[in-house]
Amino acid sequence: MTACALPRLLQVVLGTGALCLAAAVALAQNGPASVGVETVETRTIAETVPLFAEVVTSREGTVASRIAGTVEAVHVLEGVAVSEGDILAELDTELLDILARQAEAGLAETRAGISTAKARVDRTAKAFARIEGLRGTTSFSSSRFDEAQSDVFEAQGQLAEAEARVKTAEANAAEARYELDRAQIRAPFSGIVLEVNVNPGEFISAGSAVVSLLDTASFEIEASVPSKYIRVLEPGLAVEGVTEAGEDLALTVRALLPVEETATRTRPVRFASGQLTGLQTIAIGQSITVSIPISTPREVLSVPKDALVQARGGWTVFVAEDGQAQPRPVEIGVALGDRFEVLGGLAEGDVVVTRGNERLRPGQPIAPMGDPTNGG
Repeated sequence: MTACALPRLLQVVLGTGALCLAAAVALAQNGPASVGVETVETRTIAETVPLFAEVVTSREGTVASRIAGTVEAVHVLEGVAVSEGDILAELDTELLDILARQAEAGLAETRAGISTAKARVDRTAKAFARIEGLRGTTSFSSSRFDEAQSDVFEAQGQLAEAEARVKTAEANAAEARYELDRAQIRAPFSGIVLEVNVNPGEFISAGSAVVSLLDTASFEIEASVPSKYIRVLEPGLAVEGVTEAGEDLALTVRALLPVEETATRTRPVRFASGQLTGLQTIAIGQSITVSIPISTPREVLSVPKDALVQARGGWTVFVAEDGQAQPRPVEIGVALGDRFEVLGGLAEGDVVVTRGNERLRPGQPIAPMGDPTNGG
């Protein structure tokens, strides 16, 4: 091969490669477009309106001391989580211990008095029985009979007094034990300590606030719902909510409170959700948007919002038919979350393009991605 022939051969080879590359590019450009698809389906929906709501709690309050005394120790700080029965604070018990021992001693003394009174009743009853047994004989004495009978009545009265003193002593002992037990101020329910109101060494009276406690397990959501929508709501109805951070919440109507605000014609409605306690940033007063149904549920045909393309005179969707994208005008109704109600132009089971539809041309070949029966 001559030196002049070599460059000519290279030109032919390079020219052929360029043609192949151009053909490959052209084939790729004219090939089917990869698109995302979803299926038109029937759903049970109700029209909704968003309402602002806030986080509330059904149990929050001040834990008070039931007795008076000097604060010996405080075991909690603001922000500490406590469980039901945990000791929050303790009062000085020195005097209470003394009073409890005195009450127990008084109870023991009165119980001993019952034994003495019972013994006297038994003795006088036997003496009375002996005298009464002489009735009808020359040894019987009316005066001695009356005296013995009087002794029985007196002994029975003393026994009744002794029994009454025992009941009084039992009540005094119970009161002393009550005060001694209440010297330990315990949490009535589990929650978070919001405020501590006492300090060691401080004297407090019965009913004084010790701590403020918030039950975090009883968080709820309250919304002021226009009265005209109340008829649609009922306890147990499932609704949707979303936090300011975009966290979705599954809510249920817990209670419709029978109070109407005359200025706004709204009524408070409480919603419950098991997700509230799991949110790290949950707080009383936090804003939540709740979607309130304003109509009874109904069956409607729906199409994903992403399938809609703005066209002259209305909306169009691309339907996947025989491997091609075919435009079809549609009439839509109300918004249903991430879908729209279909009033005309589509049928249940139609597969519509939801991703890549902005670049499609009528009749363009397409390659759907994913399973259209489950939304791609």
